[in-house]
Amino acid sequence: QVQLVESGGGLVQAGGSLRLSCAASGGTLSSYGLGWFRQTPVKEREFVAAIGWSARSTYYADSVKGRFTVSRDNAKNTVWLQMNSLQPEDTADYFCAARAAPVYSIDIFRRVDAYDSWGQGTQVTVSS
Repeated sequence: QVQLVESGGGLVQAGGSLRLSCAASGGTLSSYGLGWFRQTPVKEREFVAAIGWSARSTYYADSVKGRFTVSRDNAKNTVWLQMNSLQPEDTADYFCAARAAPVYSIDIFRRVDAYDSWGQGTQVTVSS
C-alpha cells in the first residue's frame, strides 16, 4: 500500500482559495483511483471529489461541483484539490485516499470503505 501525505490546508476567508496536495510514497499512484474526503467533529467523513487513474474521469459531490477541481500528475505521484469560492461550510479536515482496484463509478468512489490507503489529513478553516 502506498503512504499518502496531505498538505496545503490553512485558514482562509470566505470566497478565497486553497490548493491541497497529496503526495504518495512507497509505490506509484499511476494505477490508483484517488479520492478526497472531508470530516468535521459533528459530521461523518464525506466524499468530496475523485479522479480515475488516467485522469480522464473526475467526480464531485454536488456541494463542491463548480468550485473544486481534482487533478493528478502520475509522474509526480501527486494529486491535488483546487478549492475556490470557499465557504465556512467547507471547514473540515480533508483527507486523500487511494484505491488500487479499478473503479469507474462515482457510487464506488464515494464510499469510505472503497479505499486501501488514507492520509492523515490537513485542516481547512474558512472564516466568514
